[in-house]
Amino acid sequence: MPLIVLLTVLLVSAGLGWPLAVQAADPSQADLDALDFDDFPREEILQYPSWFKQSFLDIPADLDEALGAGKQGLMVYFGQKRCPYCHQLIKVNFGLQDIVEYSRRHFDLVPIDIWGVDEVTTLSGGVMTERDWARSQDMDFTPAILFIDAEGEIALRLRGYYPPYQFRAALEYVADGHYKRESFREYLARGDNRMVFDAEDMNEEPFFAPPPFNLDRRYPAKRPLAVFFEQGDCHPCDVLHGQVLRASAINRRFDEFDSVQLDMWSDTPIVTPAGERTTARQWAADLGLFYAPAILFFDERGREVLRLDSVIGFYRLRNALSYIVSKAYLTESFGDWRVSRVF
Repeated sequence: MPLIVLLTVLLVSAGLGWPLAVQAADPSQADLDALDFDDFPREEILQYPSWFKQSFLDIPADLDEALGAGKQGLMVYFGQKRCPYCHQLIKVNFGLQDIVEYSRRHFDLVPIDIWGVDEVTTLSGGVMTERDWARSQDMDFTPAILFIDAEGEIALRLRGYYPPYQFRAALEYVADGHYKRESFREYLARGDNRMVFDAEDMNEEPFFAPPPFNLDRRYPAKRPLAVFFEQGDCHPCDVLHGQVLRASAINRRFDEFDSVQLDMWSDTPIVTPAGERTTARQWAADLGLFYAPAILFFDERGREVLRLDSVIGFYRLRNALSYIVSKAYLTESFGDWRVSRVF
């Protein structure tokens, strides 16, 4: 029996499952392709796969129907018709037979248009429009997915686009009930040894401030703060630094920020914007971060105002920087600020 097949069998029998069997391997071609796209709004309207549920948007009824069919719960997909990240999810992730088969075996998938006006009956029995429900669930970063378990509880919330590698793991994390015992960050780390890579593996930028990292903002600073959480041997990090941050329209905007880079698995001492003493690893865990790179933005008083913790392209990052610098967060959410062009 080939080693990878034997390893998969052993992991499945131990309750760890098939995504973790391949996590130590190099990124697949699909994972590389997932990061290679133009994230400007699409001209073509997104078409849902035929296996997406034709729902009356009664979420409790949809959940009962899924459970009656022997499934573990629901995936509620929040998207936009011209969103490039949504197109990428459908084209790349749901273009892979194993992901489609696993998704359909364990979940029914209900699509929601975050600008839609159709009425939704929510898990609590309330009725609101698709847009209002998306806003109440903080689902403006599309594609976003709520995994709802058999008890009607939210098992996992994904905001933004993740390559097949993390997406497969998310599916199994919920389907096999791992969410009841550990965080998604812990689940990924259990099958992935990225913690062993040195900080020297990470990319550097001239606008990163050197340690020590005293980010205390209980006394207001003069500029907003951008905190880059990264890790070694990270292909998405390489793409961010080698492509997105090389654009002058992006790079020069960081002159208006205080910026630091943290190894999210290190024990580097940190004083957080709230004045708490901790480590980079513990702070990342407290923030619930599991994807690298992630960029968190804080205002001059240390309040988190926006986070990008999924695949980051030029268009999305440029909009985020403009939103922060203009202080639009004082009056409106990022989604409302971008109106129908938030992706």
